[in-house]
Amino acid sequence: MNQHPLYQKAHYLKSAPNLSHCPEDQGYEVAFAGRSNAGKSSALNVICSQKSLARTSKTPGRTQMINYFQLDEQRFLIDLPGYGFAKVNVNVKRVWEAGLSDYIEQRQALKGLVLMMDVRHPLQPLDVMMLDWCNELELPIHVLLTKADKLSRNQANQAWLQLNKHLQDKYPLASAQLFSSLNKQGLEQAWQKLDSWFDYSLNR
Repeated sequence: MNQHPLYQKAHYLKSAPNLSHCPEDQGYEVAFAGRSNAGKSSALNVICSQKSLARTSKTPGRTQMINYFQLDEQRFLIDLPGYGFAKVNVNVKRVWEAGLSDYIEQRQALKGLVLMMDVRHPLQPLDVMMLDWCNELELPIHVLLTKADKLSRNQANQAWLQLNKHLQDKYPLASAQLFSSLNKQGLEQAWQKLDSWFDYSLNR
């Protein structure tokens, strides 16, 4: 099954430059974050069974707003600005990173964060900062090791095992899985994690 009745209903609601422009702080929100070009937009599109829900771009750093996608009256997926791309104007970068901080630290509706890491380059310094930050805030985090199709099955599994051990040792509220937007590897597992955060029961 390549569609989920909740996520396939996702539609764009609005883009907020900062926390004060976000919708009312209620219900359930799950945010997607990650280094620029880690495959965030592609993953969102596959999870929601839509080809162009989140814009994919060959140019990293294009998502510079807090983008809201509504699933139902109470549930929202949030596409956060990609981080760590050096070529973006410094002033723009400061503003959007401040907006990102406020959202993650203050948003009551935020139930969990999905963190993208390229399976070939996991635990980059900014990824570790994000893990540390969420750990400090006691915010659950789920890592998608994206682009798993770029490695052999054995290589990908080794990368997952190493990351999983690191998370278990240091980050009690973190979990991880392999994911590929290209062949939909890990899609059901990602849905299950989101369902638990959204308090959504799918009778099937």
